[in-house]
Amino acid sequence: MNDFKKEYKAIKPHVSKAITRCLKSGWYILGKEVTAFEKQFAEYIGTNYCVGVGNGMEALQIVLMALGIGKEDEIITVSNSAVATALAISHTGASPVFADIDAYYHMDPADVEKKITKKTKAILPVHLFGQIANMDALQTIAKKHKLFLIEDACQAHGATYKGKKAGAFGDAGCFSFYPTKNLGGYGDGGAITTNNKDLYEKMLMLRNYGQKNRYEHLVKGLNSRLDELQAAILGAKLQGFEKLITKRNELAHIYLQELQQVKQIQLPQTRKDSYHAYHLFVIQVQERNALQTYLQEHGVQTIIHYPIAIHKQKCYQEFHTISLPETEKAAKHILSLPLHPFMTKKDVVIVCKTIKKFYEK
Repeated sequence: MNDFKKEYKAIKPHVSKAITRCLKSGWYILGKEVTAFEKQFAEYIGTNYCVGVGNGMEALQIVLMALGIGKEDEIITVSNSAVATALAISHTGASPVFADIDAYYHMDPADVEKKITKKTKAILPVHLFGQIANMDALQTIAKKHKLFLIEDACQAHGATYKGKKAGAFGDAGCFSFYPTKNLGGYGDGGAITTNNKDLYEKMLMLRNYGQKNRYEHLVKGLNSRLDELQAAILGAKLQGFEKLITKRNELAHIYLQELQQVKQIQLPQTRKDSYHAYHLFVIQVQERNALQTYLQEHGVQTIIHYPIAIHKQKCYQEFHTISLPETEKAAKHILSLPLHPFMTKKDVVIVCKTIKKFYEK
């Protein structure tokens, strides 16, 4: 699903230079590298501010804390995501409320309207698989009901909707730099983007023990800091990032062309006016387990994102009785095929031929 060795080989001179620069500085926490990357990433996303944090989950948690969200509040989100999305809500004392999904695997705005109560404080859509959710509709709902809008953009680095990048639509956008992400570090890392200066200043404190000045703690914060080494690496990788997104699109289009005649496969759809960043190439099939086994036997790795929806997880057993039919259908039938910028076109064709052979049996 990924080839980190090939990636490192391709960018080694740039990354090595960044790492050496950082090590020579002798400063490893909240220094010049973090400040430079925050500025660079904010400019890339198209926002005024960026806060580097420890990881994507804490990015979400810090935004919620900065917005004053806590006990007895409700946050509408989705259940087809990494459990971190819901955990961030739970760790503030608030409760997740799960909306069903649309044909793009994103939050269904119509179901969001049904889930709003007097306790609802925010809407938290997930830009899943590399594509931006229906932000026009969600922005309208948030404005109508005076709710915060927080983007989980952890899988959407490089995605755009109507020319605007993921992370630039809501009150804040949250990113993960886990190694498998489109823009990934060599360890954990995350960031928050925003245009709100007051929110930005609160988040700067919250990521660093809640202190404004050293040893002066104004709020109860976290220890969630993007370190200097990861910031230096991410800054180096961001230089050629758009080319890698273009390569992902080129490979995805081969998949789409090669598999369009296989009637048993439901291919991913791209929303109108969207530029899909193809963090993942996800298909739906009835015989998923059999296909996955066949591909594995023929040297093709696949992953299911995600086989158990959050509302069906043991840690969220209080939601086991709710009905999310589209989410549950997706969990049973989705399969992620290998797609990363260091694959070749030939690699993709081989995967497609192997899939076709399965259906020719």
